[in-house]
Amino acid sequence: MIEVPGAFVRETCAREGEAGRSWLDALPGVVDEALVRWGLTLAGRAMHGAVGVVVPVRRVGGEPAVLKVSFPHPGNVAEPKALAAWAGCGAVRLLEHDAEGFAMVLEKAGRGSLREVPDGVDRMVVAGRLNRRLAVVAPEGVPSLRGVADEWATEIESRQRRLGAPLVDRVVGRAVESCRGLAAYQPDLLVHGDLNFSNVLRGSREPWLVIDPKGWVGDPAYDAVNLLRDRWHTMVDLVKTLSYQLAVFAEAAELDRERVVRWVQACAVKDALWSVEFGESRERAAVNEAVAGITG
Repeated sequence: MIEVPGAFVRETCAREGEAGRSWLDALPGVVDEALVRWGLTLAGRAMHGAVGVVVPVRRVGGEPAVLKVSFPHPGNVAEPKALAAWAGCGAVRLLEHDAEGFAMVLEKAGRGSLREVPDGVDRMVVAGRLNRRLAVVAPEGVPSLRGVADEWATEIESRQRRLGAPLVDRVVGRAVESCRGLAAYQPDLLVHGDLNFSNVLRGSREPWLVIDPKGWVGDPAYDAVNLLRDRWHTMVDLVKTLSYQLAVFAEAAELDRERVVRWVQACAVKDALWSVEFGESRERAAVNEAVAGITG
């Protein structure tokens, strides 16, 4: 029986309450059942991400793999659908899947992530090329980014009004306009949805493989949002550096640079208003405002 990591227990209970505690109580048994069902042998200690545990295993014949069991939430439904659609092209392979138990057996990726590559431009080239390869026809039952863009527009307008217009109206208006425009065009393409450097791991059969997709249908330019979101606040010469790296990503992904920038701008305004409402530093909000001012 696995030992569920203590940090994961605390985070899940804090986020999900009693439902999370009940799921955690049953989790070792769910893992044991999956091991028996798929003929797996434990090969290491359980690790965890934000919403699930990942257990190193070996399949019949000794092939290394990982067993992932996620908290049963609607936001986790599309992950196996995305992985199945990619069939190992730029992503880890889905080897087994139990939809009811939110359990998957996945190809084991190598050690190291794209986050460890020192050159920012090189990182964006790799991410852009992967984004292009992942933009296949989306499977049925994957949520649409149209809803995300509409929700952002509503959230931005609501917070700006409720907080007494802490941001310049022109900036907020442009973000809302961008969200409405982005929502209007959503192609039938599969989008990772959380393409950040930690979710791109080294592989053996391919140089890089993505993991942990949210799975959306819509505009691949959306994936620029999370690549640099946690790095805006550390960039020297922010506007110039960010503009250049977004241009690199757009070129590598064969995307319209203006759409890439518009997604990032809208997200930056949303984040700036969130920072104001929840008491983050004024400096952090100011950085998000600066990102919102980059040109397409």
